[in-house]
Amino acid sequence: MAMFFNKIETKERRRVLRLFQTKAEKLLWSKIKRKQLNGCKFRRQYGIGPYIVDFYCPEIRLAIEVDGPTHDNHLAKEYDDFRQRYIESLGIRVVRVYNEEVYCDIVSVISRIKSYLV
Repeated sequence: MAMFFNKIETKERRRVLRLFQTKAEKLLWSKIKRKQLNGCKFRRQYGIGPYIVDFYCPEIRLAIEVDGPTHDNHLAKEYDDFRQRYIESLGIRVVRVYNEEVYCDIVSVISRIKSYLV
């Protein structure tokens, strides 16, 4: 199953995404990096199959996606749903949060993520 994760084909794209994180991704990362959530190690811009998720914890198979306004149109939602079904088919749970949630209520976002850690 390791062949599904961090494929060499996505390496440069993952690196660029880490360099140019959104403000919401940076804020959430500051709260989950260095095993701050129940000792779980999250990784940024992690490759799963042909897709890249914003954050992933391999130990508990949990992906976190931070969605901004580009995810609001019909085509983007269809693509996100397709991609999420693929990721979930690998036994990985996906938590989706919106930029505004991260900015306005980070405590609730962290609580929601923690609910998946038990």
